Amino acid sequence: MAKKAPAGPVVQMSESFRTAAQAADAAIKAGDAASAQARIAGLMPSSDFEAYVAAGLRFEMAVLKRDFQAQRVALTDMFKTSSVPKKDAPRLRYVAGYLSYVVGNYDDALAQLDYAKTLGYDGIDATMLRADIYLRKNKPKDARPYVQEALARQRASGQPIPAAWYDRAISMAYAAGDWQEVGSLYRERLTKYESAGEWRSGLVNYLTAPGMESQVQLDLYRLQAANGAMASERDYQAYAQFAEKAGNYAEAKAIIEAGRAAGKLTATQATTASLMKSVTPKAAKQIAALPAAAKKAASAKDGTAALAVADDYFSLSQFPQAVEQYRLALSKGGIDQNRANTRLGIALARSGDLAGGKAALAQVNGNWANVAGFWSVWIDQQSRKVAQNPAAAASPAS
Repeated sequence: MAKKAPAGPVVQMSESFRTAAQAADAAIKAGDAASAQARIAGLMPSSDFEAYVAAGLRFEMAVLKRDFQAQRVALTDMFKTSSVPKKDAPRLRYVAGYLSYVVGNYDDALAQLDYAKTLGYDGIDATMLRADIYLRKNKPKDARPYVQEALARQRASGQPIPAAWYDRAISMAYAAGDWQEVGSLYRERLTKYESAGEWRSGLVNYLTAPGMESQVQLDLYRLQAANGAMASERDYQAYAQFAEKAGNYAEAKAIIEAGRAAGKLTATQATTASLMKSVTPKAAKQIAALPAAAKKAASAKDGTAALAVADDYFSLSQFPQAVEQYRLALSKGGIDQNRANTRLGIALARSGDLAGGKAALAQVNGNWANVAGFWSVWIDQQSRKVAQNPAAAASPAS
């Protein structure tokens, strides 16, 4: 019975070429660059497939020497042959695009990525590489859609998004003045990377948004403090100044004292020393006036007075009382409902009602939506802590 011939094309190499190529390959694998270089230089390909093998060895040699330019040239030599396997061609075209990017040939890099895409290679790495190419070409507006696309595709895949991708997207949104996206990206980043340092970085950068009203800024500083992310004299000083500007004298006094206790402020630091002298007598009066103010708010025709009383209780970290007054203010109306619901949600969460806090924050729209969003991330983190350790319920000190 005749022996059946093997299926598929038969690869032809002369015996001498095969022997020389195997010796070169062995030298590369052994890390013997000098020997490998000499053996590769001696190769004399006489067929298309031998030319492909020789180019492949030159590529491996260039990888060994970390010579990106030589890697790119070797790939071009491989593409000149008709022996590149069809299954490898799409990925190799992407690699060619990457190498052209590395050596600074950005137009060719884009052309190779386009070619790879026509062959079926359209990975997220190619999308991010396009973004990097346009950044190198100083075209951030062209780069940004590709970064956004890469993040969307990574989310859809269920794979984690690297912190560096968030940082790139945030810096582009920042440069474009798209503060809505800056806030959204920072909040998403904080759901994955939630250390005190990450919180400080996100909030401090977001606080530079132009036109942000002082009450909004105050609640973001409060969030920074809630995360244990107060790290500098500037942090404590700015928080105290915003609290004083809002009429929250006891809160301003407390944050200065906390800054001094943490070693970030000194008693002789001019700005906060002056502020401390001013707010100390006012804080006592503010606290003493609260019971009468609450009684008056109960009979007021709208919720303005109740909102002011709620804000005072909130600033004193008396969150259950603040919840009661925010609800009264909302029921009476005539107030900024987004501000009231934001602080109601925070006060509920700080009182330990995490689900109630999240529900209140979900009702917030407009300029307060980003504040509510950041605090919602904090609530989610507290909820995870409680789930992991039910005995450690959220508290004002959390």
